[in-house]
Amino acid sequence: MGNLTPMIVDEATPPVLRGTDLHLGYHGDLVVHGAGIALTPGTVTALVGPNGSGKSTLLRALARLHAPEQGRITLDDGTDALALSSKDFAQRVTLLAQSRPTPTGVSVRDVVGFGRHPYRGRWRATDPDGPAAVAHAMSVTGIEDLGDRCVDELSGGQLQRVWLAACLAQQTGVLLLDEPTTFLDLRYQVEILDLVRDLADLHHAAIGLVLHDLDQAAAVADEVALLDRGRVRAVGPPADVLTSDLLSDTYGIEVDVRHDPATGALRTCPRGRHTARLLTAV
Repeated sequence: MGNLTPMIVDEATPPVLRGTDLHLGYHGDLVVHGAGIALTPGTVTALVGPNGSGKSTLLRALARLHAPEQGRITLDDGTDALALSSKDFAQRVTLLAQSRPTPTGVSVRDVVGFGRHPYRGRWRATDPDGPAAVAHAMSVTGIEDLGDRCVDELSGGQLQRVWLAACLAQQTGVLLLDEPTTFLDLRYQVEILDLVRDLADLHHAAIGLVLHDLDQAAAVADEVALLDRGRVRAVGPPADVLTSDLLSDTYGIEVDVRHDPATGALRTCPRGRHTARLLTAV
């Protein structure tokens, strides 16, 4: 992986992207009710909750891919994000969507170059900063040696890195990631989350990501937003939000929460009918 240059994080840094009182729906039926969320430079915010709780819908709204029925989305200078042109917004916020078509016969370097679209004119005018931005994004994500390969030849983990590199080449201060570890094996899950953490710590990026794995959220996030039936039930540090009482009530199943005695990491253990037998076997 490429070298990352540390940056000083100001504890008083205001949110760079904020959603306020967001009501979001499909075909007239609301699925998110009055949600609020703020993303701050140098901070990873994880959205967690049961299926259908509105996590991805809320993230897509922050990316302007889902128009709110009510509420506001603002940037750090008070600008109404919904009033910006698509090009201007794409220079400030980027989204790694949950599903993306894989192009055929296109090189990794060219796919990463897709991230430069906000900086090109109508007729793909010269982008003088493009080559350096693409090279840096590939270095940070550790895919320099894949540059000339076709993306349809890559593994799932490699492809996920390529799409993340395309987001980085876009050079925005805000990255929105929708379930970035889905379908990846254990190694690539860990590597993607490590990279997310590096982007916040060393590149001062404001990162919002949707995760299903609560232990991953506890490990990577500075703040966790717990959604329940379309409402943000709690927001705060993982230890304050990922509690046994809150999780058990939200997921409708008993969830034990403990800290690993060796590492101090927060661990969640949902209790099914056979959990006791499995724990005894261990």
